[in-house]
Amino acid sequence: MIEIHREAGVETLRLNRPAKKNALTGEMYTALAEALERGNADPEVRVHLVCGVPGAFTSGNDIADFLAFAADGNMADAPVVRFLRALAACETPIVAAVDGLAIGVGTTMLFHCDMVFASPRALFKTPFIDLGLVPEAGASLLAPARMGHSRAFELLCLGESFDPVMAKAAGFVNHIAPEEDLEARALTCARAIAAKPAEAMRLSRSLLIGDRSALRERMEEEIRLFAECLRSDTARRAFAAFLDKAGKTG
Repeated sequence: MIEIHREAGVETLRLNRPAKKNALTGEMYTALAEALERGNADPEVRVHLVCGVPGAFTSGNDIADFLAFAADGNMADAPVVRFLRALAACETPIVAAVDGLAIGVGTTMLFHCDMVFASPRALFKTPFIDLGLVPEAGASLLAPARMGHSRAFELLCLGESFDPVMAKAAGFVNHIAPEEDLEARALTCARAIAAKPAEAMRLSRSLLIGDRSALRERMEEEIRLFAECLRSDTARRAFAAFLDKAGKTG
């Protein structure tokens, strides 16, 4: 579930489903999207701080929940799509504190964050191709721009795991902090952002991001291809195998 707490301009969005390692359901995506959308229009929200629980930022999509919604392969109205579009349109700075698993969207959402703090046990992995799918969240555009083609290929196409040192070298983690200090460090950063002149911060961030039209176009192309891949036999077999394994180990 998503716990929301606001104090002194910092809105903390906590992913709190520890029993499932913060696997994201449609309800959770909707809550996150609504928070980001509200923040664009609320001057009291100066910065979003996204964090998880000890050992799990998020393990990615809740597969059963995701498949139940996307059974027909139509992703246009899926809660995850609303969340991804909200990320791309977010006008408020985003800080993330990543401890433990950051799988799939748990990694790709970080390319939309302005500051990312990670613990030494953080693990970044995007197994889209192994599931017969393609990257999402505009990662196919943002990752190569941030990391270069080779490292983006390693992360998004090979599905290799990145530890925090690799992620920092690749440019999508700013700082590594011990587990016990992680959220405090991230919160200190968020408070510093919230304390600065809001309009100057908004304009400066917008200048750094630049024209978002290419990002929006790429994200919509990813959504279209993702939906096509969902209907493939390869994806269906991969998801069935995943669910079968989960059922045997659950």
